[in-house]
Amino acid sequence: MQGKKKILLIYPPSPVLNREDRCQQPTKELIVIPPLPPTDLMYLAAISEQCGFDALIRDYSQGGDFEKDLREFSPDYLLVNVAMPTLENDLKALDTSKEICPQIKTIAKGATFLTLAKDIMGKSRSLDFAIIGEAEYTLKEILEGKNPSEILGLCYKSGNEIIQNDQRPFIENLDELPFPARHLVDNSIYRRPDNNKVQATIKVSRGCPFHCFFCLATPTAGSKVRKRSAENIITEIRECVEKYGITNFLFWSDIFDIDKDWTMNLCRKIIESGLKITWSANTRADTADYEMAKLMYKSGCRLVSIGVESGSQYMLDKMGKNITLDDVRKTVKLFKKAGIRIYNYFVIGLPWETEETVEDTIKFAIELNSDFISFYTATPLPGSKFYAYAKENNLFDCNTSFESAYFYPSVNTHHLTKDRVFELHKTALKRFYLRPKYILKMLFKIRSFEEVKNYFTAGFNILLRK
Repeated sequence: MQGKKKILLIYPPSPVLNREDRCQQPTKELIVIPPLPPTDLMYLAAISEQCGFDALIRDYSQGGDFEKDLREFSPDYLLVNVAMPTLENDLKALDTSKEICPQIKTIAKGATFLTLAKDIMGKSRSLDFAIIGEAEYTLKEILEGKNPSEILGLCYKSGNEIIQNDQRPFIENLDELPFPARHLVDNSIYRRPDNNKVQATIKVSRGCPFHCFFCLATPTAGSKVRKRSAENIITEIRECVEKYGITNFLFWSDIFDIDKDWTMNLCRKIIESGLKITWSANTRADTADYEMAKLMYKSGCRLVSIGVESGSQYMLDKMGKNITLDDVRKTVKLFKKAGIRIYNYFVIGLPWETEETVEDTIKFAIELNSDFISFYTATPLPGSKFYAYAKENNLFDCNTSFESAYFYPSVNTHHLTKDRVFELHKTALKRFYLRPKYILKMLFKIRSFEEVKNYFTAGFNILLRK
């Protein structure tokens, strides 16, 4: 009797990268961004197990021997998460798999395929299938042996021809999906950056209606916000607590609290469950109020991240953010009042950026005085409006690279060189984090030796930036 078929699902042996489709962030150069668990692979492994496959997940950015695993596990399929900053290196994993397991079928997924599927397929001699869009049901049909010509959201080779099928509709009922296969991952690797406790990612919704200029959330997950039920989320949280001993969570979404009733209901359900957890989530600057913030805190929320993006109203309008600086001030104030820490995101280096707009952003970040910030440099990832604009306006050049996405700029602005944006980026970090007022504030908030160690490391990294 023939044994089960096998699938190996990997983050390839590339630099550490947060490989969620909308956020392809190399973490080495970023201050307070931890590596996230491969939750996308865990979902796909759970689907694979439902199809009767033996599944193995490996995050080789955290260590491991890819070639040894190929030889010992001898998979029938390899699925690789491919990201733009590590594209060339990621594709090498496909070549390696074919050399060691000649009969293996290779599958790649990632936001890059929204725009470049045929190009990448044409350049890679070892790639058999590229999944475009949400991957769960596309993978299911591949593993079930469905004819590739009938599988939506798939790009594949037929002889010398590369065929890209129609896009697959987004999954309407996310409760239908199995819970991520956390039993296939060493969860202890993935920890909060402040207290070093193990943290799981719970994907609570998908989709964002705002389609900001630089962001991949809407292209990858759609403009309709598709929310899981509170009961379904609580069941997954309970599994994490009772089976894996995890009590710290990142509630991952493209926009967490756009629906107040849903958010309030989830918070109430967490409180009613009796589960003693701590969690964080993202929010827009115009979707929360104090009533919501208080209930979020009561249910265990201790940090929210806010995409502020700029301290220049002109820049906010140009990027289609649809918020005002006063919206941001109000939201920061209400979360501070509720006792929730704040992590603000800013992006500098969009096409219209000037010395003056960057200065506005630095001053606004200091005015808000949040607990943590990240100053990202703008990166026109394929699939975003920014990518299309950069191509149309000849912002790409022969030296364009995505390898240091969000750290060193990929393109010039209309007014600033890449090198100048990079200098302003480093200056912004130092002016925010090395203020005596900020340092004193954070010292008073430290509650453990782990926090002392992590803050010291972050501060040392900032000082080293020349």
